[in-house]
Amino acid sequence: MILALLLYFITLTGLVFWSSKKVKSASDFIIGNRSLNYWLTAMAAHASDMSSWLFMGYPALIFVGGFFNSWVAIGLVVCMWFNWQWVAKKFRDLTGCWNCNTFSSFLNRRYEDHSGVLQIFSAIFCFVFYVVYVCAHLTGLGILGQTLLGISYPTAILIGTVVVVTYVILGGFITLAWIDLVQGIFLMAVLCIVPFILIAKGGGTEHFIQELSSNAVNLTLIPSNKIEIFSILTMFFGWGLGYFGQPHIITKFMGIKDPEEISKSRNVGMSWMLLMMAAATLVGLVGTIYFKEGLSDPQVIFIEMVKETFHPFAVGLILCAILAATINVMSSQLLILSSILTEDITQRFYKNIKQKNLLIISRFFVVIPALFALSIAYQKVSSIYDLVHYAWSGLGASFGVLILVALYSNKINKYGAMASIVTGGLTAAIWPYANPLLFSIEIDSLIPGFIFSFCSAYFVSQLTNKLSPCRNLSESMQSSVVMS
Repeated sequence: MILALLLYFITLTGLVFWSSKKVKSASDFIIGNRSLNYWLTAMAAHASDMSSWLFMGYPALIFVGGFFNSWVAIGLVVCMWFNWQWVAKKFRDLTGCWNCNTFSSFLNRRYEDHSGVLQIFSAIFCFVFYVVYVCAHLTGLGILGQTLLGISYPTAILIGTVVVVTYVILGGFITLAWIDLVQGIFLMAVLCIVPFILIAKGGGTEHFIQELSSNAVNLTLIPSNKIEIFSILTMFFGWGLGYFGQPHIITKFMGIKDPEEISKSRNVGMSWMLLMMAAATLVGLVGTIYFKEGLSDPQVIFIEMVKETFHPFAVGLILCAILAATINVMSSQLLILSSILTEDITQRFYKNIKQKNLLIISRFFVVIPALFALSIAYQKVSSIYDLVHYAWSGLGASFGVLILVALYSNKINKYGAMASIVTGGLTAAIWPYANPLLFSIEIDSLIPGFIFSFCSAYFVSQLTNKLSPCRNLSESMQSSVVMS
């Protein structure tokens, strides 16, 4: 097992040092100087999305609730496809036209907020929810270290933090894109092959289906009553809508060299995602057969099945896949936070910083959010699924509506944009605690967050239109072209 881990980290380190030679400036570090081909863009957008949640959090959801809970995966796949269709190319064109390197700088340029308040609001909510997100990944690494390697939880999360922070500091956007490509292919191979091997060793497909039926596992997708219909809508939109507001995914669209190849990236990325979600669903179903008596911690079903079935070297390789998934997402999120703290905060107050110093600052700001996340993860406050869900909902509610209206509407001004971020983010942050007090049924926080975010954006813009008229998108693009 240790040999497999060593081979993985040697390969990963070699990839980091090879690609890090291309990083010459802060722009290279943050956005890769917009030089990626469509394969790299596709895998960067998708592999940086699927963390240990794919191996641990989501299979646990299927293990506990059956096939019916795969509506979560259906919502994610459908909405990610719309993300490619509606957001990717237009976002790439606008950020290229305005020479924006970060998510926040795009919003600032779109709404002409010279005060910098919009950037500060977006930076605050990104920082809060991404720290929770990184905490979820560290929790996954801690559980992994405990279950497979026998090391203590605090030691595992500390080692994970050091490894990921080192890779991000050395590489940046281009390095992470290459890591996403290589590890994305590795993830697909492991997650697609393992459940079929487990089914074959367990007696074959027919026996597997019979066991599912005899264990009374919920195998239906079709709702039988109004409560189940409501559950479907909650799972579908409560996860799917989040794709429109995830900066670590949307900024990957900025890195492609040729915007006309976005459709090719979409086809590659969506094919990968379909296979991965289907395989992860199958892992959860296989787990119901392997552990008929249940598990004290459903998050470890994949790890426990692998540990009981495969040779230690194979277990080590499969462990590397979970590490790869976690490293991919955690690295992308730390890079996003670094870019926000560097370009949207530091550069705003200190405008004459040299490129060399700016690159150093960018790398330094990778460490700060990582330490915050490490301190929270040390407390082991919640499950991987709950932490990811909280952060995903917060980011989706904060920025999802705003990205869509920024690209397609001229009715929102800078005050409406600020209100959209604050209202959506606060709603998502508070809703899990307020929901039990207001309703007897559980409503996913992303849904009210999205609704309130949209309403606040529209009504605040109408009330403040005389103070700051809404900016026409086509006119602003033309003025940018003339200026350049």
